[in-house]
Amino acid sequence: MLLNTRRVALALAAVLIGCPLARADSVADLSENFWQWRAAEQPFTSDDIPRVERPVALVVDWSAATVARRDKELHRFESRWAELTVPAGAGIHERVDYRLLGSAIARARWEQSVGPKWQRDPGFYIDQTLGSVFDLLLPPPPFSAARQADIVARMRQVPATLKAAKENLTDIRRPFAQLAIDALDHVSDRVAQMEAALAPELSAAERKALARATPAALAALQDYRAWIAAQLPRARADTAIGRDNYLYFLRNVALMPYTPEQLLAISREEWSRSVAFEAYQQSRLAGAPPAPLFPSADAQIAAESLAESKVRAFLTEGRILTVPTWLRHYQNRLLPKYLEPFEDLSETDDLTGPSRLEEDGTSYIRIPRPDLGFFRLSTAQDPRPILVHEGVPGHYFQLCLGWHNSDPVRRHYYDSGANEGIGFYAEEMMLQQGLFDDNPRTRATIYSFMRLRALRVEVDVKLALGEFSLQQAADYLERTVPMDRATALTEASFFASTPGQAISYQIGKAQITELLADARRAQGAAFSLLGFNDFVWTNGNVPLSLQRWEMLEDASQVPAAVPVPRGQ
Repeated sequence: MLLNTRRVALALAAVLIGCPLARADSVADLSENFWQWRAAEQPFTSDDIPRVERPVALVVDWSAATVARRDKELHRFESRWAELTVPAGAGIHERVDYRLLGSAIARARWEQSVGPKWQRDPGFYIDQTLGSVFDLLLPPPPFSAARQADIVARMRQVPATLKAAKENLTDIRRPFAQLAIDALDHVSDRVAQMEAALAPELSAAERKALARATPAALAALQDYRAWIAAQLPRARADTAIGRDNYLYFLRNVALMPYTPEQLLAISREEWSRSVAFEAYQQSRLAGAPPAPLFPSADAQIAAESLAESKVRAFLTEGRILTVPTWLRHYQNRLLPKYLEPFEDLSETDDLTGPSRLEEDGTSYIRIPRPDLGFFRLSTAQDPRPILVHEGVPGHYFQLCLGWHNSDPVRRHYYDSGANEGIGFYAEEMMLQQGLFDDNPRTRATIYSFMRLRALRVEVDVKLALGEFSLQQAADYLERTVPMDRATALTEASFFASTPGQAISYQIGKAQITELLADARRAQGAAFSLLGFNDFVWTNGNVPLSLQRWEMLEDASQVPAAVPVPRGQ
């Protein structure tokens, strides 16, 4: 299997941009086949961007036979892509789609072989069990009959998945194991709370079915926790994936041209810039009272709804970004009781999906109080910083435009580098356009976000290369942002187990601002900020190096693919 992987990867690396071969397939057909497969086979994750619409009655299966079958199917997709290139004379748009599809297939290879959490991280199987149920709970009520049945079916599947986990986890890393143990603290009480709170949303038949499925699931979760604890003495202490594997992610998946050292240089410059800007703002705030909290969740929800409408008008009146008339709204709701017991499993939002464009996006909030974590506290003071990143014009707005793209290859594709880069770019763009001029403390909040996103790059790179342990990364974030310990540990844990994700905010934004500067210079008086932003948002799931290629006919930042590192 390893030799086959190497052979296919070398073939991928040999493909040059635009190198013409006979058409034995089509990009559109391969894309359609791949994304149908991906909807069923993609692992569940705590990241809020790569949530995909799953088939009804999906069976979560991580048995050895299924993993082997999945690998063979992925090999076939890799081979089809390696044998397929766009014909001579094809336009840049089609060439971009070709590389885009290669990136999507490379992400699946990354998950399967290069950065295999399914072999190293016991928390991975918490995502495949409780996390898979949690995903079904995120869309607001009502709960359709199909959704109710899927909740029960995924709870029934928990014992089988955790049995497979014990067979698959052949390279456990101690920090991840300890985090998984902690994540399963009081799991019986928490599942009971979830089940009781969910009961009113279910039919009588599904309530009984869930009650029958839960005891076996709980027993399996408790047994799994004890099993993980027994592995700790033999588990490896390191979590780094190493330079070669990290470069595979940068070149083949994220399509970024940078070395780790260049990433660090970009982040250090941005960190200094954000610290300086925050210092200027704090000087203006000297002697001002602390930012007040909303008096209630209802007050916060009302403020967010008003702010969302004002942001839409701000975008339109300033000719910053086109707001389609068909686009629904991004709204706040109080976190439901059935989500509370496992709220740390993932981002508690529902950004809808390609078949749900007629529905509002939802972000669940907590009751305002001073002990909330870093980001939740900011929304309890002013919802707009998170609104512009996660909602309008950020993730919800941009993903809906992407799902509405006329190109089916781009409708399906997702990538955190572009998505998070756009969300971060939106924050500073809206600040510079004057959205936050009415609240100096909110301006300071935006600068603190900027500082964190720059630090995330350093943490991501140093975790991947082994220069930071997980605890050192958490200490660094807690001290340098600064931020509360719980948020710092959550961030460091996610970045350690998901290399390459934390760079996406800062590096994606840097790519967008560089593209904007080069487009303005190239287009001169014809340059339009509205036109630029509309292009980036519509193609917002596409890596920025490919957007540059299409917008400016400049492929210089599209990296050549590299082989799967030895031993993978």
